[in-house]
Amino acid sequence: MARFVRRTALAVAAALLAAGCSGGSSGDGKGGEASGTARPSAGSSTTTDAKALPSSLTSQKLDWGRCKAAPDASPPGSDWQCATLKVPLDWSKPDGRTIGLALIRSKARGDNRIGSLLFNFGGPGGSGIATMPSYAANTSLLRERYDLVSWDPRGVGASEGVRCRSDKALQTAEAVDATPDTPAEERAYLQDAASFARGCEKDAGELLAHVSTTDTARDMDLMRQVLGDTELHYFGISYGTQLGGVYAHLFPKNVGRLVLDAVVDPSADAVGHAENQARGFQRALDNYLSATGQDPEQGSQRIADLLERMDSDPLPTSSGRKLTQALAFTGIVLPLYGEDSWPTLTSALKTAEQGDGSELLALADGYNDRDASGHYGTAAHSRRVISCLDNKPRPTLARAKKLLPEFEKISPVFGPFLGWDTVGWCHDWPVAGQSDTPEVSAPGAAPVLVVGNTGDPATPYEGARKMADELGKGVGVELTWKGEGHGAYASGSDCVTSTVNAYLLRGTVPRDGKVCA
Repeated sequence: MARFVRRTALAVAAALLAAGCSGGSSGDGKGGEASGTARPSAGSSTTTDAKALPSSLTSQKLDWGRCKAAPDASPPGSDWQCATLKVPLDWSKPDGRTIGLALIRSKARGDNRIGSLLFNFGGPGGSGIATMPSYAANTSLLRERYDLVSWDPRGVGASEGVRCRSDKALQTAEAVDATPDTPAEERAYLQDAASFARGCEKDAGELLAHVSTTDTARDMDLMRQVLGDTELHYFGISYGTQLGGVYAHLFPKNVGRLVLDAVVDPSADAVGHAENQARGFQRALDNYLSATGQDPEQGSQRIADLLERMDSDPLPTSSGRKLTQALAFTGIVLPLYGEDSWPTLTSALKTAEQGDGSELLALADGYNDRDASGHYGTAAHSRRVISCLDNKPRPTLARAKKLLPEFEKISPVFGPFLGWDTVGWCHDWPVAGQSDTPEVSAPGAAPVLVVGNTGDPATPYEGARKMADELGKGVGVELTWKGEGHGAYASGSDCVTSTVNAYLLRGTVPRDGKVCA
């Protein structure tokens, strides 16, 4: 089955056979002057919800100790400590049952400490425990003045992580046609989606109704209090931008310095997100084709034709597994996350056109978190349980089929998969979705820095302006990078990095609309 592909650039880069995110231009030397500063500390302002919390939650002491190894990873070094935070399972019943959230931190190295800086790396479903130690290499200046903190959100990894299917069942499901052509294939597609949903319900139980972005935003504010911060300082990437926007809406008085990079469009519903991603990935593919001396229209059609042939005739691979159409689609998506990975895509497409699907299969396995032994990670499971609880719209089969021509018009390569995904992703889901679109308006909040990348495939650039507008006048401040890849910070632009660092370290707010070329 196809899936939404809103992942942090780092997690994707780690899975690639080649290096991950793109390089880019340095600053343009213009527009670096500040137009203001972030609001100074507002003191111990809290919301009514926070005041009502029992002291057993707000006064808990975190027992920081050595971290254990995350799944499929070595334990982090001695700079890193881990602990467990208790949060309510159901935020409407803060005195009720609690669950544990796994946290990781590295304490500030300098003397002039600002506070904690929380990171969410996207997904939804990405593990902060696994990602934070590696990402810290990009944040040497921030580490001097902030405790770097991340966590596995509820339903993810070490925080009550959900696994909806066995490894064997996941591999079997890869043979399901993600772009059905016949009534029998449509039934098989929807039956597979319903089976996945039942597996999630069986594994997660009561938790399935309490893993929304709103639940996690409330967890963040409790985290802020327990960490001892009067304001929340936060860096959200990809889906983490949606989480940051929802937090700002719920707790505007507690907003400190928030950076939202690779921005999810808050005005788009589930269908709108799929359309945005079809445009974004087609735009990235066009840029790739142009950069390699190919005509974008002709090159896209050649790739679409290759995928169409695999619909009925999967390619052999060196592993003995078959490269299906859906796996090939996933393999093409992955290297578009970073310009440095474009040569990998060139090689994989060339070998596929010669009849060998091995390289595209390796890329697909990288995206699907499948290792050489056939074990799959759980990020895809968590991504689905969170996004399906967030999203109220559940398109029917009839509506999805009506949408297909428009999706195919947007992109002959990505449109068919993402169009079908609108019905398959949350089909027959056991809990109702919460809203059409996330609410991110945050009147009265301190300025929030919103960073958009014109070549971002997974969260297209237009979403940054929409996030800035919906946060509200004087709150959303947009910074643009004219680059390639998913995300902008630490992707090769000195202009972006220095602007973000000045905001986080000194409270310097750039002028709204600043461009790093």
